Parts: sequence; C-alpha cells; structure tokens
Amino acid sequence: MAADTSDVTAGFGQVSRTAGRVFRALLLAATLFGIVFVTILLLYVANDAIQPLTADPGWHLTFFLTLVVPTAGVGAFVYRRSQAAFQTGMLALGFVAVALLFSGGAAMLFIDIVRPLTWLAVVVALAVPAAIAVGVTAYDQRLPFLARFGVTTAAFYLSLFGLPGPLGTVASWLSQLGLPVPLGATLGSVRLVPSVVDVVSGVPVAPAPWLMLVATVGGPIGVVAGHAVARDRGRRARVAAGSAFLAVVAVAGVVGPAVGVTPVPAVVVAAVGMVPPAAYAADVAVNAPRERVGLAVPATVIVGSLVGAGIVSVVGLAGPQSWVDWAFLTSAHSTNAESAGFYPSIGGSILLMLSVAVLAFPVGVGAAIYLEEYAPDNWLTRVIDVNISNLAGVPSVVYGLLGFGLFVTHLNRPAGTVLIGGATLGLLILPIIIISAREAIRSVPEAQRAASDGMGATKWQTVRNVVLPRSFSGILTGTILALGRAIGETAPLIMIGAPTIKFSLPTQVSETVTAMPLQVYAWSSLYATPDFYTKVVPAGVVVLVTVLLAMNSVAIVLRNKYQSHD
Repeated sequence: MAADTSDVTAGFGQVSRTAGRVFRALLLAATLFGIVFVTILLLYVANDAIQPLTADPGWHLTFFLTLVVPTAGVGAFVYRRSQAAFQTGMLALGFVAVALLFSGGAAMLFIDIVRPLTWLAVVVALAVPAAIAVGVTAYDQRLPFLARFGVTTAAFYLSLFGLPGPLGTVASWLSQLGLPVPLGATLGSVRLVPSVVDVVSGVPVAPAPWLMLVATVGGPIGVVAGHAVARDRGRRARVAAGSAFLAVVAVAGVVGPAVGVTPVPAVVVAAVGMVPPAAYAADVAVNAPRERVGLAVPATVIVGSLVGAGIVSVVGLAGPQSWVDWAFLTSAHSTNAESAGFYPSIGGSILLMLSVAVLAFPVGVGAAIYLEEYAPDNWLTRVIDVNISNLAGVPSVVYGLLGFGLFVTHLNRPAGTVLIGGATLGLLILPIIIISAREAIRSVPEAQRAASDGMGATKWQTVRNVVLPRSFSGILTGTILALGRAIGETAPLIMIGAPTIKFSLPTQVSETVTAMPLQVYAWSSLYATPDFYTKVVPAGVVVLVTVLLAMNSVAIVLRNKYQSHD
C-alpha cells in the first residue's frame, strides 16, 4: 500500500509532504542557479584576463604533476583523517594568500605614499598620549571622569595635530559660511604649538627607513604573533617567540637586496605577509596537536608551486600570456592597451578605504551604541531607526550628489580628493555600519548585562567590559563587509569629480584620487577599443574581485571564529 504523503493538521489545513519536497527542490535549484551563473561569469572574465590556454601543454602538465596531484592526495588523506584538521589547513592556505595580498598594498603605501619617517612620527605621536592616558587612568580614584577625559583628549589632539590644528580649519570653514567665528579666517594659518608628528618628521638625523619599519611595523606584529603562539607558556616564552618573529622581519630587510628586493618592501612583506601566517601555523603546531596534520595542505601547495616554477624556468616552458602580470599591477595608465597598468588605481582605492574606515567606523559604532544602550524608546528614536534603515537602501549616486553639494559646493573643498572621496563613501556605508553594529550589540545576552548591573557596575562599565567585547567581532565583520561595498562603488566618485584616469599616486589627502572601479569604467567607455574591452577590462575586474573576495573572506573567518568561541 502506498505511503500517505498528506495529512490534516488543525490550524494548518492539509499538509502535504510532497509539496514540502517540491519546495525544498525549488530552493536548491534557485541556489545552484545563482552559484553556477556567477561562477560561469567569473570564469569567463578570468579566462579573458589570464588566458590559461595560451600556455604550453608542458607548463600545464608540470604544474598538474607538481601541484594538483600532490595537493589532491594530501588533501584527501588529511580529510579522511580529520575534517577539523582539513579545515585548519585550508584556513592556513587562505591566510597565506590574503596576507600576501594585503602585504602588497602595505608595501605600496610605504614606497610611494607615506615616508617611513612620517609613519614613525605618527606612531610616536600615538604612543606619547597613550602613555599619558595610561598614567591618568592610574589616578581614576582621585580625578573625576571629565578631568581624565579632557586630559586624554587634549593629549591626543596636541600630539597629532598641534594647535590650532583641525579646529582652525573648521573655524575657517565656518567663517567662509558667514558664521560669526572670532579669528576664524586666521586660526588655520597660525601654528601656536607644533605637533609631535611635526617635531619627529623634522629631525635632521634618522635611522634607515627599513629599520624604522622593522621597529614600527615588525615590532607590534611580532608582539601579537609571539603572544598568539606562546600565550599559555609564560612571559619568557612569549618574549622569545616575539623576538624570533621580529628577527625574521629584520633579516628580510638585510637579505632582500640580495634577491632583488629593496629593504623597505622586503620588511613590509615579511611583517604583513609572512609573519602572521607563520604565527598561525606555529600556533596550530604548538597548541593544537590534533590539527597540526592539516598544515601539510598549505605546505604541499607552497612546495609544489615552487618546484613547478623551478622546473618551468629551467626547461623554458612558456606560461599563460596573462594580462594580470607584474607590469599590469605596477604600471600607470597608458593609451596603449599593451602598456596599461592599474597601480595608481590600486593605491587610490587603498587610501580611500583607509579614509572611509577612519571617518565612518567611530561614528557608526558610536551611533549604534547610543541607539541600543542609551536612547529612550520614544517616537523620535523610532523615526531615527526607520530613517537609518531607509538610508541603507538609497542609491549610491544620491550619496555622490550629497557629497558634492555638502563638501565641494558649501564647504568649498577641492573636488575629487582623497578626503572628500573618503567622506562621501563614508556617508554611503554609515547606515550599514550602524545597522550591523546594532545587530551585533543586540546579540549580547541580556542576562550578561543584568549580571553586570547586579554587581554594581555603571552603564558605561557594562558597555565597556561586557557589551563591546562580546559584540566586537560582529561589529568588525559588518564594517569589513561595508568597506567591501564601498571599494566597488563608482557613481559617488564620479559625482564628486574624482578623475577617471590618474598617472601617479596621491601623497596627501588633499590631492585628487582615482580608484579601481573608476579606472575600469574609463577603460570600458573612454578607451573602448577591442584590446581594452576584451583584455584590459577583464584584468582590472579580476584584480577588483580578488580584493573584494579577500576582504569578505576575512569577515567570514572572523565571524565563524568568534561564533565558535561563543
């Protein structure tokens, strides 16, 4: 007798199991359709950009035997032995790829945008008021909160900007708008107290640039890496591990010139691209013995790639005639497709994202904390909630018009600069940051707040010691995803007058800047020749999508890591 596939349930009518199976099949088909469609599109673009079929058959055979076959065999062995170890190995492999990608961007900053001496000055300017803040906090029982807050704020402001600093600039803007600000027009041009940044930047004698980066970049990364590896093994072990990682960065600066790499990029790549993956691998090997076998997967990929590259070089096998090569990533734009490069656009996107993060992150997180923890539940708060949700769906071109009207027209700022572009894109993602941060704060169990209140903690102490630590991972994940949207926007930058083509990197926030999506737009419209449209544009898209995937992968890993800990 056939099984009954339907039943009658009170309140639901006739419930059919067949209908449920059909519904599930439709959902699966819709999911697969979207994934397959996007995958085919990306493969089509990647094929135009990389052109893998132009390589010699021997090249493909070499890497198949040295990379694909060993990786598949080792991966299958690790997976059968432990799925957790396999996930650890894949995470380590992705960590290596993302760290090397980000290290290239960091090296670009220190080569062409920020002088190492200026960077050292900024680090010192942050360290001095931080030390003052620590000293003031030690007297928290003797000084009122407002006094401690005022001293800390003044220390950071004077150390970073001097006097009058940005306050003079704001006063000048208000004066230009016709507001009665005393001395508003002259404050911006009078330097009463120099900042620590100005003092350190003006020293007549300084260490070698790569040594400054070893101390200011390799030092903090070495401390964090040493703590991650030897966190449960005492202070001496942490110091030894941190010193070892710092020594690796210093050795890179010495050895770099011998292999054709100048000391500055060698130090940055070692500190940002090599030390963090090495620290993760050492952490797994030392503190997770059951998962250390998973490290065989990234080791096999790295060794197989190096062996394959060596064989190809010795035998003389030609690889793919890829448009995404070193010349494309390090050259400026050209009217000739063969010579066109993406370098100024990559650097411009990095500067814009740094500006967006600095401007939007504190404001967005602060607004989220206030709305969730302090704001009363009244009609005004509900109106603000509705407007924030609506602003998250406003087209990006509207934010471009807002940025142009506010910053360029009313404040009379130069169009298309790093600062104006960062502020406009910051307005674009501000509602997204607020919404994601509120969701993260709302996910903190109410029982933990009640426990903190029961122990006599103030509202501020509860937010600082309970809410923010528990919600920070979600806040950071939402911010990274919001930055992923901002880095791919074109319309706001066009509206504020950012140039579509630029042949050099900006060195100040007041200089004009272009970005990767703007450059791709120019190649597909202003230079829409067959070579540009079918070769250079796909290469730019591949680079942009790679950066987006790297940013999103970081957000996903952070979310999964802290969710598993919770």
